[in-house]
Amino acid sequence: MIRPWFLSLLFVLCGSFVAAGLLLSGSPGAAAGLLLAFLALAGVNSPLIFPRSVAAAEAQRRSAVDGRPVVYWRPGCKYCIRLRIRLGRSARRLHWVDIWRDPAGAAVARAANDGNETVPTVVVAGRSHTNPDPEWVREQLSRSV
Repeated sequence: MIRPWFLSLLFVLCGSFVAAGLLLSGSPGAAAGLLLAFLALAGVNSPLIFPRSVAAAEAQRRSAVDGRPVVYWRPGCKYCIRLRIRLGRSARRLHWVDIWRDPAGAAVARAANDGNETVPTVVVAGRSHTNPDPEWVREQLSRSV
């Protein structure tokens, strides 16, 4: 359970220590600004910015019904963050599987990427695409039911 939050917690702790040092040295403005920057990094790298993850089997079942793509991702992945941000509100329509929480999802990502857990891996109609362009994913989403 701690693994998806590790990077976010690390940003919060580091930011707190650096901000405390700046505060003690008499720079409260710089301390506050730096702490806010670290908190923003923690938020962006946390699972919170992603839609709620489902199990791989459930995502595959839902995708078979509605034709929407399945995205295999993990917290802290800059390419996953890029995909999520570039998709905007339409990202909520996709089926997201956190490979750190779901071993079956990790197995799907490994099978699609020669044994590597390379993410984001997007599966559309049974075909996997590693780190696809967000516009292409949006097109696939508009073709679904």
